[in-house]
Amino acid sequence: MAWDFYGRRTELEQLAEILGRGRWFFGRITGRRRIGKTTLIQRALEQAGARRVLYVQTPDSAPVGVLSAMADAMETFGVDAAVANRPTSLREMAHVIGDLVRGGYVVALDEFQYFSRKRLYEFTSHLQAVVDELSADADRVRGGLFVLGSIHTELVALLEDRSAPLYNRATDHIELDHLDVASVLAILRGHADDDPERTLFLWNLFEGVPKFYRDCYEQGVLDADRRRLLARMFFRSSSPLRSEADSWFLHELRGRYDVVLKYVARHPGCSHGDLRSHVTALSPESAEQVGGYLKVLIERYRMIEKRLPVFAKPSARRARYYIRDNFLRAWLGCLLSPTAAINFRPEESLVVQADDRLREAEGFGLERLVGALYEERSRKGMDGFALTDRIHGYWDRGDTEIDLVARNEDDGVIRFGSCKRSAARLVGDLASLDAHVERFLEAHPTYREWTLEKVAVAPVIDDVVRTEIVRRGAIPQDLRDLTDGL
Repeated sequence: MAWDFYGRRTELEQLAEILGRGRWFFGRITGRRRIGKTTLIQRALEQAGARRVLYVQTPDSAPVGVLSAMADAMETFGVDAAVANRPTSLREMAHVIGDLVRGGYVVALDEFQYFSRKRLYEFTSHLQAVVDELSADADRVRGGLFVLGSIHTELVALLEDRSAPLYNRATDHIELDHLDVASVLAILRGHADDDPERTLFLWNLFEGVPKFYRDCYEQGVLDADRRRLLARMFFRSSSPLRSEADSWFLHELRGRYDVVLKYVARHPGCSHGDLRSHVTALSPESAEQVGGYLKVLIERYRMIEKRLPVFAKPSARRARYYIRDNFLRAWLGCLLSPTAAINFRPEESLVVQADDRLREAEGFGLERLVGALYEERSRKGMDGFALTDRIHGYWDRGDTEIDLVARNEDDGVIRFGSCKRSAARLVGDLASLDAHVERFLEAHPTYREWTLEKVAVAPVIDDVVRTEIVRRGAIPQDLRDLTDGL
């Protein structure tokens, strides 16, 4: 079965509406690297029947490199010299874009955030003048401009900072997130299978990044066993994902935040105190910088997520920290050290080590996947639990710890869940869950008036364990139950 285009129906509808106006637009598309921004644009233009297209991959270089990339793109896409000449300066490049758009072209500038660099920043002022002219003549302009970017803060600064030349110029904005779980399942059903163990393994590695699944498909290992896939994708000299994290994440940091990132990856849900203690043990003089490092990694690079327990005030001092991206978390926590040792130890033993670490990390991955499935099923109106609040775990300073808390405020139902990588651990954990729920209710007595439900979740639950879970007053759910119908 050939590879197809998966998911993104809402985004395609948005782009179809933009392209269907038949007038000037300035669209902004943001999202992490490899999330499919370019593929989305290509698909939308194909469906719209657009024939005049120019796509430019902006390099992180001096102006001469950007101008060379622009000239190469114009040659590749067959831009007629009668429409526009090759630019020799950043000012000319902005005016060439204006000429192309007036000629009915859809221009896409990828990695637009690089224009925030000091050596390229003048381009944004030149582009502002062109954009303002096009906007003033919008009804007679048949083309448009898309800017695509993956470093969120830098792109936002170029387009939303009041002091930036392009402030308030964008007409449309699409934020591209991970594929939903249904789209990941469609990939697996089309090219492998949706066995719960395979689903958890791949989702914990790649979440909803379509390029990674396609890389596995093209290497012929999407349907392979875990260790064969890991060896082919990460441990060989030709492995396509061996340098992915360094190339697409960590090079932006230039080694400044490695200690923080690695600790959070290997200890998901750590506190500020945990992190500070770790950094102090390694480098006492760096301990005072932990707060600043976290701020940059949360706000600028969006690599770390600060999460509070449900119902907590924004000012609460009980935050926990997580790596936002599954691939980065798996790389730093499980794959970095084994792959770095490939020249010194047998591949087989290193792959086993990486696989063992990933299996352990899949406990937290399961919690995230279950939360995503609850939200997706509720959003689509499917049978199950109707949410009125986003899924998160709950914790407090009294050691109350609940993996999953879901609320249906409309019907007055609250659900508490235990998520375990191994179903064999669920039955023994139910008594502990009862105790944690009771402490939760003591802290939030309003919910004693609600209907309380308890759920026990694992990737696969056999009939014997299901029967015992039900006997103890809880609802058994495995990934087959939660992906049914998606």
